[in-house]
Parts: sequence; structure tokens; C-alpha cells
Amino acid sequence: MKIRRILATAVAAAVTTPVVMLSVTPAYADSKPTASQSKPAKASIEELEKAAAEAQKAYDAAVAAEKAAYAAVEAALSDTAPHAVAAQAAAKDAEAAAAAKTAADQALTDAKAKQQALPAEATDEEKAAAQKAVDDAESAAKAAAEAKTAADAKAAAADEAADDARVAAVRAYGQAQKATADALKAKEAADKALADAKAEEGDEGDEGDEGDEGDEDDDDSGYCVPEPELTTVVTGLPSKVVAGTTVNFTLRVTNGTDETMDEVYPFVGVHAMDTSGEESIDDLLRLQWSSTASPTWHDVEGFGDIDTISPLKAGTHADIKLRLTVDPKAPAGEGIALAAGDYYNDDDTCGGTPDLDEYPFTIAAAGTKPGKVDDAKPSGNTPRTPAATPQGVTSTQPVSTTTGSLAKTGSSSAMPQIALAGGVAVALGAGAMIVVRRRKADANG
Repeated sequence: MKIRRILATAVAAAVTTPVVMLSVTPAYADSKPTASQSKPAKASIEELEKAAAEAQKAYDAAVAAEKAAYAAVEAALSDTAPHAVAAQAAAKDAEAAAAAKTAADQALTDAKAKQQALPAEATDEEKAAAQKAVDDAESAAKAAAEAKTAADAKAAAADEAADDARVAAVRAYGQAQKATADALKAKEAADKALADAKAEEGDEGDEGDEGDEGDEDDDDSGYCVPEPELTTVVTGLPSKVVAGTTVNFTLRVTNGTDETMDEVYPFVGVHAMDTSGEESIDDLLRLQWSSTASPTWHDVEGFGDIDTISPLKAGTHADIKLRLTVDPKAPAGEGIALAAGDYYNDDDTCGGTPDLDEYPFTIAAAGTKPGKVDDAKPSGNTPRTPAATPQGVTSTQPVSTTTGSLAKTGSSSAMPQIALAGGVAVALGAGAMIVVRRRKADANG
């Protein structure tokens, strides 16, 4: 119930906040007069101050809603979330039902074998007892099969419910992020309109303006913003991977801005499902990373946690080696690699890639001869490419202790929102992305 309350609050705030902003926008909106308006009335300083205050309140509410939505996502992803607990319990019940069916089938086989092994001189009582044993075993096997079917259906429904809950959390977070961005724009416009009006009246308002700027700095301190010049590009990942093989590829993280990012948190993850789209095969995938500074192969833990690049200088990039191993037991299926990045500076400013890069690939059954295979391409409309390098700055920054090391510090408690807009979709176990895509395809087909 706690998760539902948080989600409800986040969704309500995300939906209503833009309405609040619209109510204060006319005081500072740059709009053309309609035919019935010869000249719009000029807003007074008092009206603009009120509009700025309302815009500030709307922004504060949006930031709070975004934080609540992010907390809801983390809660939804937890193994202790109600839907996760229910799915785990249903999976265990399904395993138990499968084991019971196997035992019942074996008991039936044994009963039939004993019946067939009766000697020709067996008494009527022995023959009747053997037949009863077979009949009882058949009944037990039938009941076990029915129980397994029911348990499997319950487990599948629980998995789908868990996916739906996670998708709902991410959608709410996405709405909250958009509301925050809109509220920030409205606040900045209101503040500018007020400052311009004061300047026009000859009131420099140094003290007031400085106070306003200080408040804005305080409000924005620690607020994470989308940074399109921070890019993450995956290269060398085959579009088809055969079960039982290992493939190597690279994640390039580029700082295309003109300022150093003190700490950059790369994200990379993989997820796969069988061809039915109902069974995750993540446990049959192993993703590892290494770098110049840390050449040993490390497992990618959690939802793509790898160590930080600290620092990443302006106009440079760092390459992270990756390798994906698919277990020979893996069935044919569909997979997706996901990449994003966040940065966190010593002055508490932070941000990250605006989008989550998705690289779909297929998994072929063991023994398949794939032939010539192209690299996986990002699924967006336009491929993500590193930003242009500022003139006079080297374009390559190796991951090393001097220019951009993957510091062995573990996950930072100050780490900003995972990949910002869309990055939390990964935290779904990435499953929601393929599940939603498949459901849409099924609905359209």
C-alpha cells in the first residue's frame, strides 16, 4: 500500500503541476495579442512578484513530486516490493508443482513396471493390488499435472503483474521529470519578467535581485538536469549472439561539454527474454567490464553498476571494455543492451544523458551458424554519436588514474538519478521495455 500511495502522489503532482504553472504564466508569458486585444495590460511589479512566487511554489512541488516518484521506482524495483514477493512466491510454488508432477509421473511408471513384472502364477489378489496401484498413480499424476498447469499460470500472472507495477512506476517518474522541467522553465521566465520590469522602472533592485538569485541557486543546488553533450555509445555488439559463446564490445562515454565532469557514472545492462516474450532468461546472461586502469574482468552487478570515471575532462572520452557470455542452455530469444550515464560534480551540480540508448540483438540457440552478423544499432530514430570535440582539446581520454579512472569507490550515495529521463526504465530489470514493445506488437498484430 505504501508504494501505491507514493505512486498516486507522484502521478497526481505530475499531472496537476503543469495546470498550476498555466495559472501563473499569463503574467510573464511572451504571447501576441489576439484580434480583440489592441494592447495587453502591462503587469505591475506586484503582479509579477506574485507570479514569480507562484512559479517558485510550482517548481518546488514538482521537484518534491519527482523525488517521490524516484523513490517509488526504487521501491518498485526492490525484491521486497509486494509484487516482487508475490512473483517470487508464485515461482517457488510453480517449481514445487513441477517437482511434484515429476515425482507422480515416476510413481506411475514404477507402478506399471511392477504390474508388468508380476509372474504368471500371481494370485488374483496380487493382480488386483497391482492394478489399484496403477490406477492410484494415474490419478495422482493427473492431479499433479493439473496443479502444475495452475501453478504455472499463477506464476506467469504474477510476473506480468510485477512488470506492470514497475512500468507504472517508471511512467509516473517520467511524468514527474517532465513536470519538473516545465516548472523550471516557468520559474525562470517569471524571475526574468520580474527582473526586467524592475530594471525598466529604474529600480535596480540589487539587494532583491541578489537575494532572488541566491534563492534560485539554493533551489537548483543538487538538481539534476539532462545533458545531451554527455553521450554513451555501444560499438561492436553483434546483432545476433549464439548461446554458448562470448562476444566483446565497447562502451564509449564522451563529455562533449566545455567543462570537466568530476565524477561520471556509466550505466550498461543487458536483458533478454525467450521468443514467447513471457520468460526472462537474464540468469543465463553474464555481462562483465574492464578498463585500462582496472584490467581484470568484473561482473556488472545490479542494474548496470560499474565504477566511476573520475574525472572526465571537457571534450574527452573514456572507453570501457565489455563482454557478454550467453549460457549454452539459453533458448532462442530477444535481447537488449542499454547504456546511459550520469555525472556528479563537487559543487553538487549533476545531470545525465537525456535518453537511454537501446541496442536490440537476438539470441540464437547453441550450435547455430549465424554467418555474417552486423553490429547492433541503437533503436532510436537517430544514432547517438559523441559530440564534436572543442577545438584544441584532445578527443581521447583513456580510462586511467591520471585522466579518467574507473575509481574503485563503489556506488556513490550521492549518485544522481539513474540516467535521468528514461534511465530508470533500466532499473525495471529492463524487462518492461521488451515486454511493453512486445505487447504493443501483439495488440497491433
